[in-house]
Amino acid sequence: MNISKKDLGKSQIEITVELSAEEFKPYVLRGAEKVSEQVKIEGFRPGKAPYEILKAKIGEMTILEEGARIAIDKTVDKAIKENIIGQLVGQPQVNITKLAPNNPLEYKVVVTLLPEIKLGNYKDLKIKEAAVAAKDEEVEKLISELREMRASEVITDAEIKDGNRVILDIEIFVDKIPVESGRGKDASVLIGKNYVIPGFDKNILGLKKGETREFSLPYPADHHDKSLAGKLAEFRVKVTEVYNRVLPEVNDDFAKGFGLKSPVELKSNIKKSLTAEKEEEARRKSETVMLDKIIGASKFGDIPEVLIKHEAEVMMSELEYNVKNQGGKFEDYLTHLGKTRDQIMLDLAPDAVKRVRVSLIVRQVAQIEKIEVSHEEVHKVIEDIEKQYKGNQEVLERVNGHAYHDYVENNLTGKKVMEKLREWNVHPVK
Repeated sequence: MNISKKDLGKSQIEITVELSAEEFKPYVLRGAEKVSEQVKIEGFRPGKAPYEILKAKIGEMTILEEGARIAIDKTVDKAIKENIIGQLVGQPQVNITKLAPNNPLEYKVVVTLLPEIKLGNYKDLKIKEAAVAAKDEEVEKLISELREMRASEVITDAEIKDGNRVILDIEIFVDKIPVESGRGKDASVLIGKNYVIPGFDKNILGLKKGETREFSLPYPADHHDKSLAGKLAEFRVKVTEVYNRVLPEVNDDFAKGFGLKSPVELKSNIKKSLTAEKEEEARRKSETVMLDKIIGASKFGDIPEVLIKHEAEVMMSELEYNVKNQGGKFEDYLTHLGKTRDQIMLDLAPDAVKRVRVSLIVRQVAQIEKIEVSHEEVHKVIEDIEKQYKGNQEVLERVNGHAYHDYVENNLTGKKVMEKLREWNVHPVK
């Protein structure tokens, strides 16, 4: 068996494997035997038809192709193991390049490797993380929002005033052309919240149910729709319903609606929750600074396209999940941005490259510092998932597979590495 190797760049290696006609012959015979088991030839039991009779029946190339598949299955792992140094990414790509009767078999294997990385300094980076806490005014703002959510409403024939919720039919024109995205039938608007654009609310104060009004307002210069930003718009509004809203008092009954005993306990819980969010945000910021410094001090080999594409697809899935989790439709989100999935994938590529680099750094640090997770730690995570999805056979089969075990192990190792990196580099400042 002759083997040659070629560097294709981008962390890809091509191996060319050639089996002489003599080396290939036993595989051809085994291929013939296997094919004959599937072909009915009168006078012979399955798998027992002579080669020449089988060749006449189905053609020699069918036999050679089956023999080539068997030969590759038996030789490709050995060829890779003896000629490739490094961690493989994904599955090798195999292509037969020479296949003919009484001739050598030649096939090429393209393997993708994790790129080499030369770590720069990853300790004692002296990154400061400020202590954070929720402010009282932030707590009060959230309580006001909770009161708005729990408000009771009663239809009124009175004039619109601050605090009302009104149902409107809205038409918007720019340069006398209707703005399709601005058309709204039975649109719900809370007066005083500037939900449409600044100044809209003030222009409908004093109207009653069934009344209409026309007025002009400029769109803000920083409006999300660049085609409307800064332009003067004409509004036609008809009031179809007006509601008086009564906000609940912040008392024991209000607190009990959130599973708590008193307003004091409610405010305390809100403050803890907001503080935890701020702490997590501060943690993310300090980790970003830390990782950017480590990336900047390190040198990376060519990152394979397959890794970047995979990471971008993961990020796309995360984005789609977040949009749906907030009650939206991903197609509407794309329409709002005016972009296709492919364009979003291109936008995600730079961050995908960064995430791949971070994962390479984490992997390298784990190897250098001998950071590992035990079998018991992995088993505990899988056991907890099994309890959570008890009875869901599809999930249970997946979490008990080797691939999911590796995923959990890598995830836990990554968390341990990040904790050590924080321990070495991030210092809280009071």
